[in-house]
Amino acid sequence: MRNNPLKALAALGQSVWLDYIQRKIISSGELRQLIEEDGLTGITSNPSIFQKAIAGSDDYDQDIRAMTLEGQGVKEIYDALSVKDVQSAAEELHSVYVTTDGHDGYVSLEVNPHAAHDTEATVTEAHRLWAAVNRPNLLVKVPATKEGLPAIQRLISEGINVNVTLLFGLSRYREVVEAYLAGIEARTARGLPVKRVASVASFFVSRIDTLLDPQLESRSAKDSDQEALARSLRGKVGIASAKLAYQIYKEIFASQRFERLAERGARHQRLLWASTSTKNPAYSDVKYVEELIGANTVNTLPMETLHAYRDHGDPRIRLEADIEEARSMLERLHEFGIDIDQTALQLEDQGVDKFNQALDELIATLAEESSRYAASAE
Repeated sequence: MRNNPLKALAALGQSVWLDYIQRKIISSGELRQLIEEDGLTGITSNPSIFQKAIAGSDDYDQDIRAMTLEGQGVKEIYDALSVKDVQSAAEELHSVYVTTDGHDGYVSLEVNPHAAHDTEATVTEAHRLWAAVNRPNLLVKVPATKEGLPAIQRLISEGINVNVTLLFGLSRYREVVEAYLAGIEARTARGLPVKRVASVASFFVSRIDTLLDPQLESRSAKDSDQEALARSLRGKVGIASAKLAYQIYKEIFASQRFERLAERGARHQRLLWASTSTKNPAYSDVKYVEELIGANTVNTLPMETLHAYRDHGDPRIRLEADIEEARSMLERLHEFGIDIDQTALQLEDQGVDKFNQALDELIATLAEESSRYAASAE
C-alpha cells in the first residue's frame, strides 16, 4: 500500500480536520478509523452541517421523539442533539488533544449565527455552549464580523477557546489576530494562565473564487484586451489571498509582542483553511488542499475532499511559493473594478445569511417532526 497523502501532511506541519459531523460516523467507528488511519486531528461543524446531518438521516429520530414527549421545544432539541454529537466527537479526539499537548484534538461548535452582529449576544451564547459541552478540547466558533471582534477578545481573555469563522479578507484577518493577542494580553495582565487557551482563524478560500470568477468572465468579455489577465486570475484569487494571510501570520507571530506572550505560554493562533471543497468542476478536486500546504496550519476538509486527497494527493509545501505573484493578483483586480475588501464583506454577509437559513430550515424540520411525534402520542 502506498503512503497515505493525508498522513504525510502532518510531517509537513499541517493538521487535517474534518469539516463534517454526524452521529453515525461516531457510533459506527468511522471517526476512530479516520483518526487512526488518516491522521485526522480535529472536527469542525456549522449550522449547515448540522442541518444536513439531522434533517438528512434517521439517526436522531429516537432522541427527537423522546425529547418531544418530555415537552422540550425545538430549539432545546437542536441544542441537545448538537451538544451531544460534539461531546461524543470531543471524547473520541481527546487522546489526540492529550498526546499533542493541546495543539490538536479539537471539535468546533458555532454560536447561533443570528447573533453574528450582536457582541453581547455572541458572548452570552459562547458562554452557554462552553458550559454545555464542558470539554477542554472544544472550540467555540465566533464569526469574524465587526461585532464579533470584541466578543473574540473577551472570550479569549476569559480562557474560552475560539475558532474565528467566516473570515475572507486580509484587513479583517489583521483585526482578528489583534483581538486574539489583546485577549491573551488581558489574561496575562491578570496573572491568569494562557497555555491552554487555543484559537484558530478560519480563512474561507473557495468561496472567494466562486464569487469572483463569474465577475472576471463577464467583465473580460466586454474587453478582449483583458481576457488574458482575467484568465490568469480565475480560480486563483482565493489561494492568493490565503498565501498573503499566511505572510501576515508569520510577521505577527514572529514579533516581539508575541514573543513576550509566548514566554508566558501563549500559543499561536493558527490559520485554518476553510471552504476547501472545489465548487467549479473544471478545477482539481484537491485544488484547495494542494496549494495551501504550509507549516503550523490547519486544513478542514469535507468528507468527499478528504477521500479525494487520500486517493490522489501530492503533499508538498506550496503555501509560500509565488508570493509576489499573489500580491500582484490582488492588486490587479481593480482593473476589473473589483475591490477585494468589499468582496470580503459581501462574502461575510452571505456566509452569515447562509448559516441563518440553514439553522432556520433545521428548526422548521424539527418542528414538523416534533409535531408529528406529539400528535401520535395523543
